[in-house]
Amino acid sequence: MEQAGENPSDSFAMNSLPVGKLPAALLEKLLERHQPTDPRVLVGPRVGEDAALIEFGDRCLVAKTDPITFATDQLGWYAVQVNANDVACSGAVPRWFLATLLLPEAGTTPELVESLFEQIDSACRELGISLVGGHTEITWGLDRPIVTGVMLGEVARDSFVSTSGARPADRLIVTKGIAIVVREKADELAGVLDDDARVRAEAYLEWISVVADSRLALEAGGVHALHDPTEGGLATGLAELASAAEVGVEIDRDAIPVLPECRVICDHLGLDPLGLIASGCLLISADPDRSEAIIERLRVARIDAVDIGRVVEESEGCFLAGGNGPVEPLPRFDRDELARLFDRTGPDAGKRS
Repeated sequence: MEQAGENPSDSFAMNSLPVGKLPAALLEKLLERHQPTDPRVLVGPRVGEDAALIEFGDRCLVAKTDPITFATDQLGWYAVQVNANDVACSGAVPRWFLATLLLPEAGTTPELVESLFEQIDSACRELGISLVGGHTEITWGLDRPIVTGVMLGEVARDSFVSTSGARPADRLIVTKGIAIVVREKADELAGVLDDDARVRAEAYLEWISVVADSRLALEAGGVHALHDPTEGGLATGLAELASAAEVGVEIDRDAIPVLPECRVICDHLGLDPLGLIASGCLLISADPDRSEAIIERLRVARIDAVDIGRVVEESEGCFLAGGNGPVEPLPRFDRDELARLFDRTGPDAGKRS
């Protein structure tokens, strides 16, 4: 229980917060104090829940917003994909997209703006989404473009899937695998990967969508929760799912799918794949009687899927087991490993705890 006058950010007041997501403990306290009052909000802001659910009769509106702040030559395309992923993970169909483009005062050209609009349009057309609005400006103080997206979707009220739906005994399934996009580090990695491996690694960006993964898993039946691990990696995604559902997780470390090129790159750059932004993976919590059917349904569609562990009671915690290693707590990452790569601010940057 908090003492009188305690501020939720007191424990962080002595130090500047690092680049990346807010610490989960701080965010949780803030969200607890700022809850929606409209009774039609069926799912509001909560750690681990990536989309809101708002009732409109027998249908519900699903709303999601996410910014893209990493530098990439496919910024607009990426913004649509990651927002669509979270809407799809709620069991909804992504329908409408709004984009806010904040552009740097130096280096913004008509060609850059046209390219961003083309990328957004291309991704929307690919997924059957309509671009319905937004805002574009040249912003003081920026050194790179930033795109913030808002994705809206719709779902039948009884078909919504919540991250909090994971249940003890569920199997945990991951699609595709942990990858890393190397477009901005191609020169540094020139001697690490051969030409074929570098081409494969650079192409990872093209399969970050989990819209199809979500749909196929739901069609197979038995899905209790879906989650799209992004910033903070698979480890953070698992922790968020566990927090939302008030459960623990037991993960087989040897079953975690890390793509070969990613493993080589992470070893070279000193990164931990478990804390690396994992767009393209889908985390599925499913009835153990349906897990094999879900995996088979995905594989028939040529989407790799593997069982990496199970949901356990909250009292057991979140931990890694299996293989020749000891049982150990699931690692927590104070910032994404990719953020650490692009912003090495000191010896403690990106420290894991």
